[in-house]
Amino acid sequence: MRTLGVVVFSAFAAFAATAKCYPSGNSDTAIPSSSTEFWFTQPVDHFGLNNNTWSQRYLFNATFYEPGGPIIVATPGESAVSSSLVDLSHFNYLAQMTNGLVVLVEHRFYGKSNPMPDLSGDSLKYHTVENTLEDFAAFIRAAKATPSQVFSLPVSKKSKVVFGGGSYAGSIAAWMRAKYPDLVAGAWASSAIIKYRLENYQFDQSWSKHLEALGCAQDVATAVEDLDSVLLSDNSTAYSELQSKFNLPALSPQDFAALANVFINSAAMAPTTKSGDYTQKTACSYFDGTRSPLDSYAAAVANVVSSGGYTQDSLVQMGDTSLGYTNYALGQSGRVWYYQECAWYGNWQVAPPSSTGLQRYRSQLVDLTYYQPNCNNKFGSDIQVPVDSDSFDSKWLGLLRSTTNIYYTVGAYDVWRGSNALSWDGYVLPNTTSSPVFLIDQATHCQDIAGHRTDDLDSVSLARQIGNNLVQQWIK
Repeated sequence: MRTLGVVVFSAFAAFAATAKCYPSGNSDTAIPSSSTEFWFTQPVDHFGLNNNTWSQRYLFNATFYEPGGPIIVATPGESAVSSSLVDLSHFNYLAQMTNGLVVLVEHRFYGKSNPMPDLSGDSLKYHTVENTLEDFAAFIRAAKATPSQVFSLPVSKKSKVVFGGGSYAGSIAAWMRAKYPDLVAGAWASSAIIKYRLENYQFDQSWSKHLEALGCAQDVATAVEDLDSVLLSDNSTAYSELQSKFNLPALSPQDFAALANVFINSAAMAPTTKSGDYTQKTACSYFDGTRSPLDSYAAAVANVVSSGGYTQDSLVQMGDTSLGYTNYALGQSGRVWYYQECAWYGNWQVAPPSSTGLQRYRSQLVDLTYYQPNCNNKFGSDIQVPVDSDSFDSKWLGLLRSTTNIYYTVGAYDVWRGSNALSWDGYVLPNTTSSPVFLIDQATHCQDIAGHRTDDLDSVSLARQIGNNLVQQWIK
């Protein structure tokens, strides 16, 4: 997002890139700030198992609101709310255009919005899709019924609601329109993750399209093959040399491979602009023919580790999958996200099985055996392993197929494109006039809902213009 979300490397065992958007942070146009925190009371469980209550945090910016203007509701998904995510997203510009207000509502179990005192498996059993969506629905109902209590200003009860979000939060936006059409007039679903599967090797296949355009895909694949040759051998001397070149600590070969992958594609979701391409800068530029592909891979990883200020101890905490099982402290977004993967949908980012015949861009050691054992270790034996990804996908994708008034945007070079409404294999959802799917040329993740920049791609500006026009129709 960013837009609405922030890329961070969370300290949790077994890495899987979250479906967040990249931070906008440096929008070229100043918007008045909104930093006051507000709180909305929610039940722990909307469906009767726990009637205790908790406080959900939200921020809003009503600088441009005029009576009758829309309420633009957004969520940062697996990120904490912040004033920058309210004020620097495209949704605030949309509020200015429509005389509306924008409100950013924090997702349960993220940021300061904690229904339970810890993040144990017993607490996280209340972390469900249904409870999450009903949280937002309850908030919208209150915003429309008693707006003066929610916003501390006289917002019209007739104001229409548009829901927006990017990546996983884009999924929420789409589901909210599908599940609560009486509350949500339309949804802007940027880079929405709407296709779920147990093994998401499509993530790397999507990344490879960007690498191919930059000319380094084959070199990265060769480096991964050479990396595996060392990791799968019994050559401790060669492995020790790898650790030094990569600037990574001594870990199990599987943990080492996963951590190296996190850093080599650390900028995969960063925006492409007229000024440059972060994937070129942080990955492909190192494959310049002056060294072997594996040494180039190592240099790229070592650079991200060094420039990021990571210590060897912090890298151990990040990469060692034997750590953190019983750390139930609040504030661990990575742990909550991991629970969603374990209990909801999977979508594990793995190397493609050999049976697919696909080129690999991450080590073959990063497979389901890297992720799934952590589910029971972290959250207890009640977690079903493997999760029933097919049922989740059938239910929530099926809900969207006939829903109107959803705008799906897809970055052509988005690493999550294999899970978007328009994948590399074609349309996952129908491209209709009432719920159009727009492919943003050269863009990566959620760029259309990021803050505006003078070096934005023309395709990003066009995507915004189309979305703006649709919102104007929805709120008539």
